[in-house]
Amino acid sequence: MSQQEFKGVIKLDIRDSKADWEPFLPPRAPEGAPNVLIILYDDTGQAAWQPYGGAINMPTLQKLADNGLTYTQWHTTALCSPTRSCFLTGRNHHLNGMSCITEGANGFPGWSGRLPHNCMSVGYMLQENGYSTFWLGKEHNIPEQDICSGGPRSEWPLQQGFDRFYGFLGGETNQWYPDLTEDNHFIDQPYLPEDGYHLSKDLVDQGMQMIRDQKASNPSKPWFMWLCPGANHAPHHAPKEYADRYKGKFDDGYDAYRKWVVPRMIEKGMLPADTKLEDFNPIPEDQANPGDHVRPWDELNAEEKQLFSRMAEVYAGFSEYTDEQVGRLIEYLEQSGQLDNTIILYCSDNGASGEGGPNGSVNENKFFNNYPDSLEENLKYLDALGGPETYNHYPTGWAAAFSAPYKMFKRYSEYAGGTACPMVISWPKGIKAKGEVRNQYHHAVDIVPTLLECIGIEMPESFRGVKQHPLSGVSMKYSFEADGPTQKKRQYYAMLGTRGIWEDGWKAAAIHAPLTGKGNFDKDEWELYHVDQDRSESIDLAKEHPEKLEALIKAWFEEADANNVLPLDDRSAAELLGLERPSTEAPRERYLYYPGTAPVPEGVAVNVRGRSYKIIADVEITDTTEGVIFAHGSRFGGHALFIKDGKLHYVYNFLGIKPEQKFSSDKLTPGKYALGMEFIREKTGEYGEALGKTTLYVNEEAVDSGDMKTQMGKFTLSGDGLCIGRDSGDAVSEEYSSPGEFRNGHIYGVGVSVEKEQYFDLEKLAAAAMAVD
Repeated sequence: MSQQEFKGVIKLDIRDSKADWEPFLPPRAPEGAPNVLIILYDDTGQAAWQPYGGAINMPTLQKLADNGLTYTQWHTTALCSPTRSCFLTGRNHHLNGMSCITEGANGFPGWSGRLPHNCMSVGYMLQENGYSTFWLGKEHNIPEQDICSGGPRSEWPLQQGFDRFYGFLGGETNQWYPDLTEDNHFIDQPYLPEDGYHLSKDLVDQGMQMIRDQKASNPSKPWFMWLCPGANHAPHHAPKEYADRYKGKFDDGYDAYRKWVVPRMIEKGMLPADTKLEDFNPIPEDQANPGDHVRPWDELNAEEKQLFSRMAEVYAGFSEYTDEQVGRLIEYLEQSGQLDNTIILYCSDNGASGEGGPNGSVNENKFFNNYPDSLEENLKYLDALGGPETYNHYPTGWAAAFSAPYKMFKRYSEYAGGTACPMVISWPKGIKAKGEVRNQYHHAVDIVPTLLECIGIEMPESFRGVKQHPLSGVSMKYSFEADGPTQKKRQYYAMLGTRGIWEDGWKAAAIHAPLTGKGNFDKDEWELYHVDQDRSESIDLAKEHPEKLEALIKAWFEEADANNVLPLDDRSAAELLGLERPSTEAPRERYLYYPGTAPVPEGVAVNVRGRSYKIIADVEITDTTEGVIFAHGSRFGGHALFIKDGKLHYVYNFLGIKPEQKFSSDKLTPGKYALGMEFIREKTGEYGEALGKTTLYVNEEAVDSGDMKTQMGKFTLSGDGLCIGRDSGDAVSEEYSSPGEFRNGHIYGVGVSVEKEQYFDLEKLAAAAMAVD
């Protein structure tokens, strides 16, 4: 609403009064304000994509590069949530409370996982200036415990200045069976993979519909769209025909790819002619994270080479397929006459991902459970990679290759392998240069200032009564005119215990591997690079210029103090993600669930990880009852209680590793039952998994029992919430098909206990269920 003073006249009689509409009119955008489209990929280094010299064909990106500018020194925070928060506010990630991913939030100002009120979003900035605002795809700036139907929605897109949202709220999702949210509520996917569904296609369809709907009623109003596909984050899901386009193209391996791609990048002007190629494993072995080790290609056997090559083919197919979908949106803008005055930024949020480990994975969730991958197990899925049967991720060698020529990859903020990312900007009306390269040093915090200058608006000093923190970045608009000196002066980096700082063409890097739990940050060795002359950070000048290094270390601590960076945290993924975090509902020992509700996301569902637990369902069945009573997770990790062929079944699917752990009863007669199971933890396995005995119950009678192991970590980071009476998304067990709805019977309620005695009063459970039925 306008803040202008009312200038009309108010009398007793309307006929003697004079209206003034101006204070009550909604805001209007500046005359000729451009549309804005940001396409933000995940987990992609510069050496992956063809416009930079890589092997992955990106026809839409190439078209935009030919019609705009390609940036060679554009940087991110080295991880997704933090980078996205920079896009969202124009402030450094710690000022946004986004020290790392939101699942790793902690009780410190820089770690809260919630945007402070003095860092308003670009959504609000543009809404207040007459824009329609749309967000599609990945969100991942919401605390995990807030992703639920009954929790606070203060961090959800519609409460952060976006008119519409369609996508997934967490860090990743199954591309064939995504966890979808529309605006402020959870929804099921519109159709299934067998009918042609893939999330990348769905997002573009929804995006075009949003623009069409807006133009039908408000054709003169500009729009802002943030399109964040699941690509290229794991799981690497792609239609088989797209992966097959790359058959044999990666057979020489990741060592050879790096040696092939760097000269191509130099030839295209993406790197200086004297750029050196760095080693795969630059961090000393005693300081390194073993999970980030790269196995030399010539030490692999033939089967490993075949598997690793196919994993790269699938990743490439995923990227190109998504680019082709984005191309449909660009074509629509062109045909509808909107492309000329649309600023398009096409980029990624961090370097390539090493979360597949040295051996790659057919189920990336093993990484978050600290559970090793088996070559024998992975080879079983060679022909299925990229399809619904896998949750695949390539090995660390490809992460290092696609982040060439730099050291390391995603999560490493001290080196450019984690932070140097592709960025193409196209704006036919506003950028005269076509197909040119820009070498100015910039960062994700510079995007919001750039957009505000292009639109012709300023960051408000206060918003809703709260004084706003100044923008951390500088506008890149000057670079639209010509290549030349950068106008940025300093940028700090800090991520999962890694840290570095760039200032006036020099960079200091503290050597510390993430997720190692080693601590001792005061003992970190700092390296010094003159990146203006040494783009790949290959020559350590710490001994030659100790005063320069000391000045940069001091500058890092200045930035740390100003941006709420401390404390540093390098704990393992399991420790980081497993921390109990307060929510609006305190953890309890007994949980009651009822049918007919939305899936309960893992962040707020009962936590049975690594502990004893018991599930009891109060049900009534007939001769024809079939379907899921309780399900949580997916085929890549989860458990389910269900009726099939008249029998009670319980399946615990341990990280998708076959065979499934199955328990079943004899055939049940019609009637009312208390059906359930109990797991008693006895000891901990080699990798932290809980080992113990499971018993299946019909009423109070034990009908099956046996040994079982359960996960220490989450079932998935992609959602796959706890469901009663059905299994949303991908089915937990091969014994039934999703959604496996419970039919021809009645579920009164399901109780889950993690208390020591694990006792339920079934009469009270039934009474409570009847009260809400």
